[in-house]
Amino acid sequence: MAQEPPVALLMFIAQRYAENRILEAVRSAGFDEITLAQARVAARIGPDGTRLTDLAEQAQVAKQTATHLVDRLERAGYVERVVDPTDGRGRLVRIAARGEEAIAIARLEEARIDEEWTRHLGVRGMRELRQLLTKLREITDPYA
Repeated sequence: MAQEPPVALLMFIAQRYAENRILEAVRSAGFDEITLAQARVAARIGPDGTRLTDLAEQAQVAKQTATHLVDRLERAGYVERVVDPTDGRGRLVRIAARGEEAIAIARLEEARIDEEWTRHLGVRGMRELRQLLTKLREITDPYA
């Protein structure tokens, strides 16, 4: 009898599928220069901006790597660096207008995925999945 895969692996497979679909939708909409690594860093930028060191930590990459990715995102017009209003010496990375356009495409694809998964799991199953994953986030997400 085959051993069941660990729940963490099953969650990873679903997450990877969603991430790839979302990135493909964004690229198909004309934002084709964005890479998966850049998207993962950009996805961690808060609504008021985020410091580069925090982006690196959350994306689990070296600060140099995050700097390189943010530089490329900035050159492509997805993000901008602004003065941190709480500390004039610091800088925040903030989503720029082009980034907002790409995010809108990503949100539409996220909604399509939710709809497809709801059809597959049923309304009740999807609601339960969301509730359980939200509860699990309490012990797994240090950035919640």
